[in-house]
Formats: sequence, C-alpha cells, structure tokens
Amino acid sequence: MVLGPQRIVCLTEETTEWLYLLGQSERIVGISGYTVRPAQARAEKPRVSAYLSAKIDKILALQPDCVFGFSDLQADIAAELIRKGVQVCVFNQRSVAEIYSMMFQVAALVGQGDAAQQWIAANQQRLQALVDAAQRLPRRPRVYFEEWDEPNISAIRWVSELVGIAGGDDCFPELAREPMGKHRIIADPAEIVRRNPDIIFGSWCGKKFRSEKVAARPGWQDVAAVKNGQLFDIKSCDILQPGPAALTDGVEQLHRIIMAWGAKQ
Repeated sequence: MVLGPQRIVCLTEETTEWLYLLGQSERIVGISGYTVRPAQARAEKPRVSAYLSAKIDKILALQPDCVFGFSDLQADIAAELIRKGVQVCVFNQRSVAEIYSMMFQVAALVGQGDAAQQWIAANQQRLQALVDAAQRLPRRPRVYFEEWDEPNISAIRWVSELVGIAGGDDCFPELAREPMGKHRIIADPAEIVRRNPDIIFGSWCGKKFRSEKVAARPGWQDVAAVKNGQLFDIKSCDILQPGPAALTDGVEQLHRIIMAWGAKQ
C-alpha cells in the first residue's frame, strides 16, 4: 500500500526539489511558478502559484490531498485553501536544523523517512568537511550577504549559518536571528561600511544582483570587498530556498569563494 498524500501541490520550490530527490515526483500535481530546480519539474508540472499569491481555483481543480507551503507570507493562501477543505502543511524553517527537520517531515509523509535520514546524514558529513577545510584559512573573512538592496536587507538565519559553515563570519549576526525580512533591514546603510566586509554576496530575490551598482554606492570605495573586487552573485534559487539547494549548491558556492579569498591573503 502506498502511504501518504498522493496528489501534492508545492507552493514553493524546496519541497518540489526534495520530492524529486526522493523519487516521489509522481505525487506532485502542481508547483510554484518560481520553480527552477529541478528543471524537469518546470517542464512537466502545472504552475499554480507565485510566492504571495496562488490560483486557488486551479489548485482546487487538481484535487490535491495535501498542499505544502512555506512561512507566514503564505498564511493567507493556506487559510483560503483550508476553508475550501484542503489539507495544508505550512513549514516555517529558518535555520539549517529546521531545514533538516522540514525535509524529514516531508519525507515521512510520503513514506521515505529512511531515505531522508540517509541523505541528511551524508549532507551533514559534507558540511562538516567544509568546516574542517575552512580551518586552513589565514583568518575568517567578514561577510556581508545582501538579500535586497532597497532597502538593504541582510542574511536570513540559514544563510548566515551557511556562511559560517563555509568559513566566513556574517557581519550582521544579530539581524540573522530575526525571522522577518522587515526586521533585517539595516537602518543605517553606513553601518555596512563601518563593519567593512571582506566579501560581499548578493542574492536579490526576483532580480539580478548588480555588483557594479553596489561598488558605486557613496562611501563604499574604501570597503575591503569593493577595493579587492570581492563582490559575488549567488542565485536566489541556490541559496534562498530553504531546502536541498541551499545545503548543497548554495553553501558550496560560498565555500569556494571564501577559500579562494583566503588563498590570496
């Protein structure tokens, strides 16, 4: 007997990617329009939502027995579906540990708990290898990770933690603890200059990171990252989706750049 929901709609990318990795793609009947991982999903699954909005009638027509959502930002979508009689599971992971927890819960729902534990254990070993490799750095670089430019929003908790795993120190660790983007706004942009990051990562969700625009900000010419050309784009689908992508491609990109910086010191 096949266990768990058979017709799943994923309102964000990370659950879609995870179900594909678990070999459970046949259960997915609808996905987010922002899905790019895996490319196969975008090619073969109907798109039924953005991030803050969803086509409720289209979702209902798919007759899902479970809808996976993410965060308070999708609370209104979840509430409307629940009122329509749909089962909804909304996850609110903000840390690496919570990402693992979400992944295990999703896997358990589709009868893949053992496979999830194996994947998570292997991934934890890989992240520990990155931590060990970073110990060879002459010093840990100060890292500013920018999620948005107007206003300046610094890294969410899982990104801040992955920066640490990769070998860097988040310039704004106190803001990383804030779950809401509006509470991670840097009130005084001059504070970024004062904290003088060695490396700047940008991942502007929904638009391309413009390193030349960042470097040209008034007063930024003396920031170490600007002087040394250490401004890098990390695609939001690789780092801002709190699922497999961030724990693999996202952190690996951070690590490669940080280690290359260290080799120049």
